[in-house]
Amino acid sequence: MSEALQILQKYWKHESFRSLQNEIIDSVLSGQDSFALMPTGGGKSVCFQIPAMMNEGICLVISPLVALMKDQVANLQKLNIKAIALTGGIRSDEMIDLLDNCQFGNYKFLYLSPERLQSDWILQRIKNLPINLITIDEAHCVSQWGHDFRPAYLKISNLKTYFPKVPFLALTATATPKAKEDIINELGLKEPQVFEKSFARKNIAYMVFEVEDKLFRIEQILRKNPQSSIIYVRNRKSCIEISSQLQSLGFKSTYYHGGLASREKDKNMQSWMQDKSQVIVATNAFGMGIDKADVKTVIHIQLPENLENYYQEAGRSGRNGEKAFAVLLTSPSDIIQAENQFIHVLPDKKFLSEMFIRLCNFFQIAYGEGIDEKFSFNLNHFCLKYKFPVLRAYNAILFLDGQGVISLSQEFSEKITLQFIISSKEVMRYMSLNANDEEIILAILRTYPGIYEIQTAFNLPLIAKKSNYSESQVEAVLLKLKERQIIDYHSKNNDTTLIFNEIREDERTISRVSKYLENQNQLKKEKLKSVLHYINEQKICKSKLILNYFGEKTIEDCGICSYCITKKSRTTDIARLSKKIIALLKTEELNSRDIENRTKNAPKDVIFAIQQLLENESIIVKSNNKYTLKL
Repeated sequence: MSEALQILQKYWKHESFRSLQNEIIDSVLSGQDSFALMPTGGGKSVCFQIPAMMNEGICLVISPLVALMKDQVANLQKLNIKAIALTGGIRSDEMIDLLDNCQFGNYKFLYLSPERLQSDWILQRIKNLPINLITIDEAHCVSQWGHDFRPAYLKISNLKTYFPKVPFLALTATATPKAKEDIINELGLKEPQVFEKSFARKNIAYMVFEVEDKLFRIEQILRKNPQSSIIYVRNRKSCIEISSQLQSLGFKSTYYHGGLASREKDKNMQSWMQDKSQVIVATNAFGMGIDKADVKTVIHIQLPENLENYYQEAGRSGRNGEKAFAVLLTSPSDIIQAENQFIHVLPDKKFLSEMFIRLCNFFQIAYGEGIDEKFSFNLNHFCLKYKFPVLRAYNAILFLDGQGVISLSQEFSEKITLQFIISSKEVMRYMSLNANDEEIILAILRTYPGIYEIQTAFNLPLIAKKSNYSESQVEAVLLKLKERQIIDYHSKNNDTTLIFNEIREDERTISRVSKYLENQNQLKKEKLKSVLHYINEQKICKSKLILNYFGEKTIEDCGICSYCITKKSRTTDIARLSKKIIALLKTEELNSRDIENRTKNAPKDVIFAIQQLLENESIIVKSNNKYTLKL
């Protein structure tokens, strides 16, 4: 048995590798630059985590998603694998301590955003680390043709100068051919091994239906397929409304969105994961780290922003290999709504500049200051104060987040964070003198082994359960420990946090990033056009449309999508109609209108059937425009 497989079985409890995982690991271990395009559910993280575990040193993981970094670090720590994430809002002195831990603490993984690499002193510290692999996650962010371009990714290739012998591994779940070419060129990958898993999901039936009553069609689908399902909606309000409507129809339904408190998220998620709820109604905040194999149906009731996002969300169905359904329900008004939501609310340079200056004023950040400052943020209050349209302001903030000017966090899992700031010896001494607090402190230390070293996201209900105390009792102990300067403890009451990643420079900042704004706005328009093409195209297999979008050419129809089923049905109906026509013509000659009246079929179907019969030379047309059997 190979060492890689032993590590997989020991830590991740899988008996064998999935498709391409072993080949990518071998490429990395041979020191080769590698590019891997693995659609959602392919198991990308294992491809860098296992080779990093097999070699001396630390794996540098560059990712744009704070939530994903924290999720992976937490999962590695649960496996007793030492990992750290340098996310926004960490003070410089804390950052120095974390990097010291990386250098001298036998850590295996260092996660950070590409924007962090733009700090000279951080780069200097990283240059001195024993890096064994550089992994670029969400690598499509390096491409201006990708759906999530971030300029900071363009500077990642500079690491080649400092680590010429360290392999690069670029990973992405969604990349068009143009984006793939950009990834390889912009990251400076040297003769990379390229691994591409097909985007084809042969067990998923892609369905597009235009309907007047979406709730009625959802009910039909869920009654026909009573297994586990996801319904994607556009906003938090729709989550609650649709879930409530389904409950009134007798379905066991729950919901999930970014504004829920962590305990409610966990409760609703577990209800669905354990099949206590058939349906989970969710915004696109739902999906990261979700791997439920038996999802039968994923339903979208509004148009997605782009096909990349749609493919990922639809791909959460059928991971057990059984037939599953990805259903997109549309109505004529959806196109107008999508344009209003995705296109008409895009900010231009003037709006971006005004909004950024107001944002700095809102938090009283002086010119030339603000770097690494962190604030709770309520978008509605901000927009109300300055009379900004909410969606346009939100898109402007997302753009600044994408450019690395600010970081926007909407993770309720961060509601409580804490760190012990005295030595373990002193903590033991405190427990011996305060026996009433001992069980709670021991539960914390056993659950979070790295809590002496970094600020740690804290699950209050979990510690209450483990220590057999109420949540209020645990909170009381935390406050006491904070007052006595034993822990650094933070509790947040807002689901959104803004972190300023650079000093305030107003026009200079906006001029630097706005050159990308027009290009990204145009790209968003083109992406939405591709979605509209997908729903409106009536003469091409839906699976084939998706594969073609991602650069895969196929001549075979899938046979199970909404187009293919309609085509089969039409073929059957035409065959039946052709038999009727031949039976009629055995007794007399008829014109096309006579045939319509006798068969009670639509004119277009009658004409189509007649054309096929003429081509097959089963019938002929006479000079009087009547049809008869060919003798």
